[in-house]
Amino acid sequence: MPGGFTLLFYLSMLGYLINSKVGAWMYNLIHHKLLAIALMAFGFWFGNSLSALIGILLFGHSALDRVFGYGLKYLDHFKNTHLGRIG
Repeated sequence: MPGGFTLLFYLSMLGYLINSKVGAWMYNLIHHKLLAIALMAFGFWFGNSLSALIGILLFGHSALDRVFGYGLKYLDHFKNTHLGRIG
């Protein structure tokens, strides 16, 4: 069930329960496209299909977040992103 993996990416938002700085770091780490590309490359290069799948899903998830205006977060507030303010 590949669709279930995409929900795991939202676990990165749990850092906001600690504070906005930890939340932004966790969210940005998981939603950075370089991580997705690295996972895909690792998976394809070493024949690890799970890593490749997670990388593909993470890339698609991050791209869709950008389409909806959810960019990488600044440390001060969840709604303050590199794409502008949400809402």
